[in-house]
Amino acid sequence: MRMQFEKENPVPEVLPQVKVKESEEVTEEAVTATVKRALNFYSSIQAHDGHWPGDYGGPMFLLPGLVITLSITGALNAVLSDEHKKEMIRYLYNHQNRDGGWGLHIEGPSTMFGSVLNYVTLRLLGEGPNDGDGAMDKGHDWILNHGSATMITSWGKMWLSVLGVFEWSGNNPMPPEMWLLPYLLPVHPGRMWCHCRMVYLPMSYLYGKRFVGPITPTVLSLRKELFAAPYHEIDWNQARNLCAKEDLYYPHPLVQDALWALLDKTVEPVLMHWPGKKLREKALHTAMEHMHYEDENTRYICIGPVNKVLNMLCCWVEDPNSESFKLHLPRIQDYLWLAEDGMKMQGYNGSQLWDASFAVQAIISSNLLEEFGPTLRKAHTFIKKIHRFWKIALEILVSGIAIFPKVHGLSQLADHGWPISDCTAEGLKVVNVILSLQNGDGGFATYELTRSYSWLELINPAETFGDIVIDYPYVECTSAAIQALVSFKKLYPGHRQEEIERCIRKATEFIESIQEKDGSWYGSWGVCFTYGIWFGIKGLVAAGNIFNNNSSIRKACDFLLSKQCSSGGWGESYLSCQNKVYSNLEGNKTHVVNTAWAMLALIEAGQAERDPRTVAPCSQDFDKFPNGKWRFSAAGNHGSFQQELYDNIRCLQGHFPHLGTGRIPMSGAAGQGFIRVPCLSDTIFNTSFVCLFQAQRGTSCKPVMRES
Repeated sequence: MRMQFEKENPVPEVLPQVKVKESEEVTEEAVTATVKRALNFYSSIQAHDGHWPGDYGGPMFLLPGLVITLSITGALNAVLSDEHKKEMIRYLYNHQNRDGGWGLHIEGPSTMFGSVLNYVTLRLLGEGPNDGDGAMDKGHDWILNHGSATMITSWGKMWLSVLGVFEWSGNNPMPPEMWLLPYLLPVHPGRMWCHCRMVYLPMSYLYGKRFVGPITPTVLSLRKELFAAPYHEIDWNQARNLCAKEDLYYPHPLVQDALWALLDKTVEPVLMHWPGKKLREKALHTAMEHMHYEDENTRYICIGPVNKVLNMLCCWVEDPNSESFKLHLPRIQDYLWLAEDGMKMQGYNGSQLWDASFAVQAIISSNLLEEFGPTLRKAHTFIKKIHRFWKIALEILVSGIAIFPKVHGLSQLADHGWPISDCTAEGLKVVNVILSLQNGDGGFATYELTRSYSWLELINPAETFGDIVIDYPYVECTSAAIQALVSFKKLYPGHRQEEIERCIRKATEFIESIQEKDGSWYGSWGVCFTYGIWFGIKGLVAAGNIFNNNSSIRKACDFLLSKQCSSGGWGESYLSCQNKVYSNLEGNKTHVVNTAWAMLALIEAGQAERDPRTVAPCSQDFDKFPNGKWRFSAAGNHGSFQQELYDNIRCLQGHFPHLGTGRIPMSGAAGQGFIRVPCLSDTIFNTSFVCLFQAQRGTSCKPVMRES
């Protein structure tokens, strides 16, 4: 889509490319010209409604859910054209690992979860067991050599069961009766993190009904291909707790295995027969009501791609001719994205407001407002229109009403409907909603208040994901809320003044309290410590703290500088999220996004005034294509989700380098303290962040010599 917009909106005049020779001074004029070239290109890929479309791919288990659902419901050929299928097949082959398997995400090592589901997806899309020039054979061999599909994770077991290539008796219980429990109980699903409960809601419905799709010749063939033993001889009870070591990020505690065994052997037999079946039917009805509410509230987009396709399948199971199933089908397109590597299903239906908000900040930081006024006006119009109840929100701000659930910021489009705390802060900064989202400890979680206790992780059934059962407060969300409230205070100093000041104070204390002993903050929604530290420092500084009077800021700066590569930049691997220990990219390579985050943090903390050399840019590595695109290396997903899942959020690599480059002082000796920016594939994220980076240098900076 970005290439399409680029063709439809060609840059009227491509400015000459700025090239600075070795040991030549980087002047203010050169930086300004570079920023103009980048923003010219950036404006050309803005959509007609004002937002910047971007890739939100990365996870490798999303497309399989869609294809399995469409195959079961008989809608595969109606929804996906031959060209759709070809591009999906190309995407799956492009991200097959050399050993034949597929990972949890596009950069991850092979897992049973990824390998089985993507192998099955290729088969359902029409690929034969021996197709793909040997790729299918390699995938099949990887699966059998690592224990066969009996070793797949619980989510994989569920998908294979509804398809008909795994028995439900090989699944641990997911009783829908949980939804009939009193809400006062900490274990009620309504107290769980919204993504967790919205995924397990339809899963529990399918489990409760023991639904199995049509048994087709392909399904019968897969029963033979995926297992080392004959299908009818497999010990399904033993398979319940089997999981390949490659997938086991979160092993089940003993208490959880005991609980599942108890439910499986004593409770489920009662609920599957009269009179217990009456309770099961009531629970299934309640679960379906909740799904219909979610579907209608989000206009059939749903909170994310996993429960989107699960809800769609449940609607079909309830009634194949239902209106709700028909309304689900056209919204599939919201999740599909065609890119250079093929067609994928995105991790959200997009992050339009998030991207537009950062893009606007990037352009404003360039001090080229007059020149790029039309671009900003389009973006402003988009942000206003996406907010469903804009006029109501303004009335609420004036009246001082504390909570209005329907007025909030969205990461995606208005149809999605779920409020996200930091997106509210980055978007419309509706102060009343932000205040309502603060937890007792001062922190802000993602969508809602934290509703239960961390010990609920003991019953987290997902071997692949950690810390998913409740909505935890995060440094990123808390920092964004502080920044929003501080900005709001300047505009409306008399509005709920004491509450806002108390909220900021508590949020600041929370950020300081969760800082690691080494001075870092763990970033949960980006990779990883460089991302978390940027938010931590930015939140503390916004609250009025500075380097000299705040030990948390000083410790964070020391941590960042200790991780700076010899070339001057930063390059952090996604393994930091997984292992919770800072990990450099292979070969100590640097990455423009991590470099931007680190430099923004240091500049925010005043490091530029103390020692400009540590944040001076190596302009040599900010290479451009002739039309003004930023060049970056394709290595490194930088969106993170629940420790083990990484999103290739292409816009990230555009916004943040923009933000950082412009704020770097241009002083220092040659060869000292430079950023070494690798070549990354051009993206919106890349373009906007590098521009923001370049643009915020300021006009009073002294020139810096190039690194040779």
